[in-house]
Parts: sequence; C-alpha cells; structure tokens
Amino acid sequence: METIQVAITNTAYLDALRALLARDGEWRVLAVETPDPGREGVLVVDPEHLDRISRPIPRPERVVLIARNEPRYLKRAWEAGVNSVVFESDPLNTALLAIMAARLEAAKTGRAGTPKQRVANSGGLA
Repeated sequence: METIQVAITNTAYLDALRALLARDGEWRVLAVETPDPGREGVLVVDPEHLDRISRPIPRPERVVLIARNEPRYLKRAWEAGVNSVVFESDPLNTALLAIMAARLEAAKTGRAGTPKQRVANSGGLA
C-alpha cells in the first residue's frame, strides 16, 4: 500500500481530500505537519508546507501543490521543481487526478531520478 503524505493547513480541504482518498483504499493517507521527502510516495502540500521541505526536493515529480491561483505560488512551485499544481477552487476530483498522475510519474522515474536526470546519467543529451 502506497503512502500519501498530506500537509495542508485548510482543514476542511484536508478532511475532504482524505475522505476521497480513503474511499479508494489503495493508499495509506498520512496527515503530516512536515512532509518527509525521504519517504516513498506522493506528497500533497500547500505553499506553507512546501516551504518546509528542504531544497532541492528529491523527486519533485511526486509533489502536488494545492494553492490559490496566484502567480507567487506558481513561481514557488516552479522554483521547487514541482510539476503538479491544483488550485484550491478546482473540484476535489482534480486534486485526485493530480495525485494519481504524480503517483504514476513517481513509479515511472523510481529511484533513478527525473527523466532529465536519467538522460544525463546515461551520458545522453538532456
């Protein structure tokens, strides 16, 4: 069973997301104060909790940022290497899709790093 660490200050959103993920039953959902990027699985965070993760984030493709639709949050995600951003105003199912995509991307890249890192490590052009 895969782990999803959820670190979101908005408790109503957190509770609704945890309930949605629990219905599927495929994941162990942990509400955490400080996400641990050293642990396998997907990390779902808001901007406040994203700032608590040391940089560079290992395997940032598995991070999903839940934020307001404001340029400063998109910039922070970009700088951290986060690929998936879901706006708080989006339907909860959009967050679920982003989590599933992050899970698949993380499984695809595994411990070998991001696709760009894998190409560089193999001696190819990135």
